[in-house]
Amino acid sequence: MSELRSDPSHDPRTSRVVTIAAAHAAHDSYSAFLPPLLPVFIEKLSLAKAEAGLLTVFLQGPSLLQPVVGHLGDRYDLRVCVVLTPAVTAACMSLLGVASSYAVIALLLLTAGVSAAVLHSLAPVIAGRLSGHRLGSSMGFWMVGGELGRTLGPIILVSAIAVLGLEGTPWLMAGGAGASALLYFGVRGTSQVGSGQAEASNFSEAVRSMRNLLFPLSGVVVFRSFMMAAFATYLPVFLHEEGASLWFAGASLSVLEAGGVIGALVGGSASDVLGRKRVLVASFLLTPVLMLVLVLTPGWWRLPLLLPLGFFGLMATPVIMASVQESAPENRALANGIYMALNFVLRAVIVVLVGAFADRMGMRSAFLASAALGLLGTPFVFLLPGSRAGSRG
Repeated sequence: MSELRSDPSHDPRTSRVVTIAAAHAAHDSYSAFLPPLLPVFIEKLSLAKAEAGLLTVFLQGPSLLQPVVGHLGDRYDLRVCVVLTPAVTAACMSLLGVASSYAVIALLLLTAGVSAAVLHSLAPVIAGRLSGHRLGSSMGFWMVGGELGRTLGPIILVSAIAVLGLEGTPWLMAGGAGASALLYFGVRGTSQVGSGQAEASNFSEAVRSMRNLLFPLSGVVVFRSFMMAAFATYLPVFLHEEGASLWFAGASLSVLEAGGVIGALVGGSASDVLGRKRVLVASFLLTPVLMLVLVLTPGWWRLPLLLPLGFFGLMATPVIMASVQESAPENRALANGIYMALNFVLRAVIVVLVGAFADRMGMRSAFLASAALGLLGTPFVFLLPGSRAGSRG
């Protein structure tokens, strides 16, 4: 009986972390409904492509609220809000198919975006508190849930439209209610999202208390975003320009994501044992090398390289999330929200910069430059608060 208790696979806290990750997967599957619906909106409402593209801002823009949501989560018990997010997001995204006007679509997306901001600010902190000393592992499960949701969401939507028609998409919201019920069992009996120790501090004081975190975190996010913009956003464009078929170029992202899912699980767990900084340094050093090899390798030989590229490139995300939470123990949700908002804003800007550079110098040059800039993020890893590189934590 004592052996059973000592086995992490039988730890009820681990089961609850997996439950929260599963709810995350369900939630993000609904968030992924928008891209496959854009052609429908363009035809149905006679939208310009710019107007259709603007819809993504309504869904993603509320990410900027995550520091505020996180700060509130550190001060007050917002578990009820967290539990409701899958149901709210599912309802809004499932109603898009029957929305009658651009304004209604924008309102639904804005509401879903706020709901997603609440979930992504607070639920990782709950999972982190449940994980105990296996914080990296829990962030790995969290990330895998999101990746699976974003992978399955478009497939679920187009399958539902094929069977039920566009007017039948509201039925899909039932899954969101089920995900909220699942999330309720995941967070039931836990303490509030935050530590409760941040109650006396206002927002500006809480942010100032993290000044030793914000500079190195910004450096890590900026230089990692150059690598992510290259291989996660422009990989199909690069491969197609290099002569690959549209099928090969499109399938490349699926292979990359498969490597990333494994990397998230392994990287998060490895950081619990080897130390956060060691794993981050490995990611920052090996990802640019693999990008360089990818650029110099011809044809179909690039395909097997995508697995290790996704593995080492995406393994850093759960480790960064764990480092951020550990660096601000009294303001975990605020720190997590700041990271999420920083990641959203900086990556959006850098995606545009990389694209502009590629327009002038070519996609191959953009990949090489992004790899070189990615290496510059390594010194910022050592500046992150916490234990020294190579030690645990």
